[in-house]
Amino acid sequence: MAGNPTEVQVQESLGGLSAGDPASAGLLKQVPENLDLRDTIRSECVQHSLQFEPSQGLSKEELEAAARLILIKLQLPECYVGWTMVVLSNEFWRTRVTAVPLPRRLMLLPKESVNNGEFDQVRSQAESLGVTVHVAEASPEVMQLLFSNSIEAIVGVASLDVLEKALDMILLSGVPALAVPLLDEESGSPFDSEWVAELLRWTPLDHCSRESRYATILRSARSMFEPAELVRLVPRLRGGPSLAEVNGAGASALEPIAATETIAHDFLALGGKYARPFITLAAYQAMSQPTESDRSTSNGQPEIPDAVRRVALSIEIFHKASLVHDDIEDADEFRYGRPTLHRAHGLPTAINVGDYLIGLGYSLVSRESASLGADVVGDIVDILADAHLRLSEGQGAELLWRDARNKLLSVQDALEIYALKTSPAFEAALLSGLRCAGPLGENQSRLREFCRYLGIAFQILNDLKDWQGDQDNKLHAGLDTLGGRPTVLWALAIDGLSESHCQELMQLVGTSLPSNEKVEKVRELYVQSHVFSQADQLVAQYQTQALSIANEIEPACLQRLLQYLVETVLFGSAKIAESVSQPNAEG
Repeated sequence: MAGNPTEVQVQESLGGLSAGDPASAGLLKQVPENLDLRDTIRSECVQHSLQFEPSQGLSKEELEAAARLILIKLQLPECYVGWTMVVLSNEFWRTRVTAVPLPRRLMLLPKESVNNGEFDQVRSQAESLGVTVHVAEASPEVMQLLFSNSIEAIVGVASLDVLEKALDMILLSGVPALAVPLLDEESGSPFDSEWVAELLRWTPLDHCSRESRYATILRSARSMFEPAELVRLVPRLRGGPSLAEVNGAGASALEPIAATETIAHDFLALGGKYARPFITLAAYQAMSQPTESDRSTSNGQPEIPDAVRRVALSIEIFHKASLVHDDIEDADEFRYGRPTLHRAHGLPTAINVGDYLIGLGYSLVSRESASLGADVVGDIVDILADAHLRLSEGQGAELLWRDARNKLLSVQDALEIYALKTSPAFEAALLSGLRCAGPLGENQSRLREFCRYLGIAFQILNDLKDWQGDQDNKLHAGLDTLGGRPTVLWALAIDGLSESHCQELMQLVGTSLPSNEKVEKVRELYVQSHVFSQADQLVAQYQTQALSIANEIEPACLQRLLQYLVETVLFGSAKIAESVSQPNAEG
């Protein structure tokens, strides 16, 4: 074996192919051919991991540099870089995972594990230890499991390609994760079974500290909307029974004065991704405790003042108010898998509940002057009002276009509507959280620009998701098109189709064809004009611009948060673009 590599050798290696370079993707993801070679690399990774500082975090670039250094030292080719990065990541997370009790760990198995004897043994071993087992690969369902209050660590078996793509998410989120890459088919075994057994045998260590992570903050954001905590933070002033307590009799069974408050509270607790309140809480925590591990309460939730939590609640309340009004304006039938408020309680009541929520959101902030200071509250109210105005302008532009006879729409106009409709919510959430922690400073204009790029990319991604269907919200695919809403997909199709096909597309909106036939005809035209792949390219473009700004922001704690937001908010875009291009992709 060679001695320690020089800095020049490492830099020369890094100057060549990179794990982040698409051209090198297949060259850097080879699994070492035999067990002895894999054990040799693993042993060196264990030694190298002693240099890691667990409290400092680890970037993918640092992980790649360490992997290349190890391969140079062992005189092995760089084709093993991806595999070595996964092993190093395991060692980085080892003590964090062992701090998590077995029943709070999640084992992820690949789809190939179904009805496979070797995987069945692993499943039985894991379940006998109390570990939750789930078959999935990087799916949104996995993210939901992670952000529940029951899972705190992952042990996964998957292809090297899947694991390497997941490293960004794992490293940024701080969710401790261990992984074993699948082997090549020629190896005769799907994975190193002893390695998996070893990871499962790692047992909890009471003395290991649990470093704060974004998943904990997201759980905290979600917990604010659980009925008991919601009532604590936003007391019900009118009292009376909840909707559930009136046994399905509806709002008519409620005391009239209390009905609006009751319906509003019920709607707030229904569900959602809670991205906006999470951003507020995470921004506050990043800037209020930037140099030390975040403190947590006895139940594992971050120690954030109730005043800040109410500011975060107000962001989500404004969002929920906009959903009530959007559902009315768009004649949507479902929200969170239930009938929309105007279907459940009637149009006048739904409009009134939306108005009530707007007032409730502002009151939560305005009443915290004693806790936050009058100047802070004034700045936050100004941030919220500005976002509210721009969001309404964007929605108004959408409604005018939807009701116009001329359905021509430029890509630039569609993107400007997105910037008005979606970006202000991210901006309000981020800036409000930062303002709770202190003055906004010189980063303010760049942060607004960051939110613009993130919001536009997020909305394009939502357009793509609309063609998958959405079990939480719309239930059926293609509803934005059926509703005649201006989307960038529509604009891209208008720009890319021939004149005759363009006319065919515009005529489809007003036809009396059954909805499923109309959607499939539009899908065919979208595929013909490469709309889905172009939309995916736009997401990547805005994602790159957002990351570019994030990488310039100081301090480092805020930079890490912005990087994490880009990775999580825009998670899975390429897979969505690919799936919606296929016929019968609904649901």
